[in-house]
Amino acid sequence: MQLLPLSIPGAYRVLLDPKADSRGFFVRTYDKTIFEQNNLVTTWIQESHSFSAKKGTVRGLHFQKPPHSETKLVRVAQGSIFIVILDIRAKSPMFGKWEGVEISAENSEMLYAPKGVAMGMYTLTDSCSLLYKMDAEYRPESGRTIRWNDPELKINWPLDQLPILSDKDRTAPLFADYIKESESQSGGPFR
Repeated sequence: MQLLPLSIPGAYRVLLDPKADSRGFFVRTYDKTIFEQNNLVTTWIQESHSFSAKKGTVRGLHFQKPPHSETKLVRVAQGSIFIVILDIRAKSPMFGKWEGVEISAENSEMLYAPKGVAMGMYTLTDSCSLLYKMDAEYRPESGRTIRWNDPELKINWPLDQLPILSDKDRTAPLFADYIKESESQSGGPFR
């Protein structure tokens, strides 16, 4: 297992090392010692499984607002996705910046996303199964979405067809709306 830092502080591509033979493969998808050595989260509270039947499905950009922000460890068990993280931490040097990577069942990579990022994905194949561990409970009242195609963010999704969207994602607030909500809750400038 190897951790490669991304441009978003605290985010990593996690390269796995599958051992394959004629029967199939074996791969370790989590190693507490390696995570501890790199000062990463080692206590996972929940694990979820998301399945998208069709290529071209967009989910996100989803997050939970503080104090219920989540660190996530994401792995694709079937298919291939383009996954995006958006830094929404006011004090981060990458605030409002995004990074996207392709992870798949075949490339043996995962994504470690720290608290304070919004996450979205675009399925590159049919039948995508996404598994992710979280270090905080899901709290519907803290859940938020930023519009996946907000023109201010200029996310370069690898679209090759019209995306398949939920109503929630299609009509999600813009990033500027997230900033306004954060300022109204803090009683002053967010940045």
